Amino acid sequence: ADNLSDALKKLKITTTDSTADSLEGCLDCLLQALAQNNMETSEKIQKSGVLQVFASLLTPQSSCTAKVANIIAEVARNEFMRNPCVDAGLIPPLVQLLNCKDQEVLLQTGRALGNICYDSHEGRNAVDHAGGAHIVVDHIRSLCSKTDPASEKLLTVFCGMLMNYSNENDTLQSQLINMGVIPTLVKLLGIHCQNAALTEMCLVAFGNLAELESSKEQFAYTNIAEELVKLFKKQIEHDKKEMIFEVLAPLAENDVIKLQLVEAGLVECLLEIVQKTVDSDKEDDIAELKTASDLMVLLLLGDESMQKLFEGGKGSVFQRVLSWIPSNSHQLQLAGALAIANFARNDGNCIHMVDNGIVQKLMDLLDRHVEDGNVTVQHAALSALRNLAIPVVNKAKMLSAGVAEAVLKFLRSEMPPVQFKLLGTLRMLIDAQAEAAEQLGKNVKLVERLVEWCEAKDHAGVMGESNRLLSALIRHSKSKDVIRTIVQSGGIKHLVTMATSEHVIMQNEALVALALIAALELVTAEKDLENAQLVQILHRLLSDDRSAPEIKYNSMVLICALIGSEPLQKEVQSMAFLEVVSKLRSHENKTVAQQASLTEQRLAVES
Repeated sequence: ADNLSDALKKLKITTTDSTADSLEGCLDCLLQALAQNNMETSEKIQKSGVLQVFASLLTPQSSCTAKVANIIAEVARNEFMRNPCVDAGLIPPLVQLLNCKDQEVLLQTGRALGNICYDSHEGRNAVDHAGGAHIVVDHIRSLCSKTDPASEKLLTVFCGMLMNYSNENDTLQSQLINMGVIPTLVKLLGIHCQNAALTEMCLVAFGNLAELESSKEQFAYTNIAEELVKLFKKQIEHDKKEMIFEVLAPLAENDVIKLQLVEAGLVECLLEIVQKTVDSDKEDDIAELKTASDLMVLLLLGDESMQKLFEGGKGSVFQRVLSWIPSNSHQLQLAGALAIANFARNDGNCIHMVDNGIVQKLMDLLDRHVEDGNVTVQHAALSALRNLAIPVVNKAKMLSAGVAEAVLKFLRSEMPPVQFKLLGTLRMLIDAQAEAAEQLGKNVKLVERLVEWCEAKDHAGVMGESNRLLSALIRHSKSKDVIRTIVQSGGIKHLVTMATSEHVIMQNEALVALALIAALELVTAEKDLENAQLVQILHRLLSDDRSAPEIKYNSMVLICALIGSEPLQKEVQSMAFLEVVSKLRSHENKTVAQQASLTEQRLAVES
């Protein structure tokens, strides 16, 4: 400790008229003390005011420069020393040293700057201001192809410095991307894949940059997919695989890179991991199984990559994913169902899958999760069924396979995501299927639950889908029994409210359903229509210039039907409808104009 105090005192005096030797001795003493107790020594260095002295010692000509930079790198390992280093004016001379040729000076300077930037806003700003990143990127570019140990060590330090400089800072990450660092780092990874430390630095740097949208476009122009898959195949340790996964996941959000990863053979690697880890209860294996199967699902979100793996339903990947559904692992069941939902994104795939028995597999899976089931698995299986039900030819097949009954078992669910998918699946199934729509529409339990969900104010999706299904039951069944069930369950007011939705498609569906109610069961629904103020709402829709043509058309059709009810007719007469309708005779849309003429005649006759 005495030596240290002496050295610090000497340093303060000797900088002005020191010999290199005495200076060297003092610096060695500091380095020794830092090696023994970094934190305590750093505090003493800070209190002594020597940091300001270091700024004048950081010159390319001095033989002590590397040692001074080394001391700064060591003290900057402590968080409390980073700002003092910036305040002591050390950044500009350190950045200047990046221009020298001496490898040891470059190494220690890179370390010092990297440590000062670590989690330090002030450090990063100072390096940015001094233009440090640009010089480091140029160094990495020129050293990139050199594989001697000294160059690789320097590259590792410089990559680490850039990582600390830009970590979790979008502005600085964008700056590095604009400097073209991505192609350089990808090239670096390819050349130095044998060097574990350097590879690791590259991966962390990629993980940093890959979150930014602008980086993905640059990555797509490199052979990153090929390099990462090559590297991945070599890994045995869980932590190393995990590091590569952390880069793959954000990159795989880009559709071009998805396809590149598929072509580079990533899928085979993922399937192999699944096979190896599926029966293990080791924590690392469970984590790997989840990451691999999640990434597999992500790759299937790209249209091209998905179609490539589907291979007309004959693909080995598609077959393997199918085998996940009956598995005992919830994670694989989930990934399998999500993968099917992703494969089911065009009619051709959906038709092929339904013809090849996928529906039964999904229903069996749902069956295993009815009582206290896994909500994410329920949601995924219902998503897959909903997508499969979109092509017209699949609806009858799925209905006769018992899909509606399988789905209805989840009516009791209190989980909004499950409710939402259940409603969507039923709505897809009954589209233009009169018999099924009638059967479901007469199911009092279902209709009562729909009416209840129409009031789910906290869950707009569930509320919207419930309204749409109520309307669909009427529109596709055109059945008096269904309308009576809906009236008795209190559903009319919700259909009237739906006519005021901000979505034209929902407004329209509501108006068509209400027109059918008025045409088939007006007397039964009369009281509810009156209480829900339907006539006033129609007047508003027809008067509003922003209403779409089809809304105006269907509103007039509905008015003509409502006149058949005495109380509703009185309301129509009291509200100057004739005036609004006659204006619409000159509407630019021919169908609207024609309907306006017909409606005007009807209203004139009735009045």
